[in-house]
Amino acid sequence: METEGLEWLLVPVRQLVAWSAAGAMVFGGVVPYIPQYRDIRRTQNAEGFSTYVCLVLLVANILRILFWFGRRFESPLLWQSIIMIITMLLMLKLCTEVRVSNDLNIKRRSFADFDLNYFWHWSKFTDYVQCVLTFTGVTGYITYLWLDSSLFVETLGFLAVFTEAMLGVPQLYRNYQNRSTEGMSVKMVLMWTSGDTFKTVYFILNQAPLQFSICGLLQVFVDIAILLQVYLYSSYPQKPTSHTAHPASTKAL
Repeated sequence: METEGLEWLLVPVRQLVAWSAAGAMVFGGVVPYIPQYRDIRRTQNAEGFSTYVCLVLLVANILRILFWFGRRFESPLLWQSIIMIITMLLMLKLCTEVRVSNDLNIKRRSFADFDLNYFWHWSKFTDYVQCVLTFTGVTGYITYLWLDSSLFVETLGFLAVFTEAMLGVPQLYRNYQNRSTEGMSVKMVLMWTSGDTFKTVYFILNQAPLQFSICGLLQVFVDIAILLQVYLYSSYPQKPTSHTAHPASTKAL
């Protein structure tokens, strides 16, 4: 009887924990960009944020959604991609408006110019939307044609999560080049590590596709490598860096 009463109590607790974990997965990745967005809007300066981060995350999450059509995975992971795409589009819109307003004399560039020298450096937000829609349409059509191929579907899933997993590598390489971690927030790296660890454990426990777990572990290893750089380079004199990295501009949870 006591066991039944205890079980009655544990069921809603387990459900609450499951919902909390799912909510953390859906919204955890966009949390670092909220203060970033507010800061850009307040200062009207977007120099500390690289819009290539938006490009990488848009590509990764669009591919992940397409992967879902070939191999269904946890709904929170699907919603995480949708929320991240919306967030990156909002970041792009703000950064484009701020950059154009600050550089009134700059020559206007558009997606329709098809100039690779100015790729992802356009003057209007609508150009970025056109590019994203074009990429989505092309990759969506290819996915539709090859949806019956398990090799293609599994490769698509790997590319989706591997692209996102590589977001920390530029920071790792920049630190290596400068032999310094000056300008980088150690607290933010600790947030990356804890977030990626939680995400990887979530993948494993919920039996997400193997690609998710492998690339999650890769993200954790990159985070640990950056933390090791903090320890190693602390014994070297800190020198000025020509490109100061914004702590939230290189990675997502």
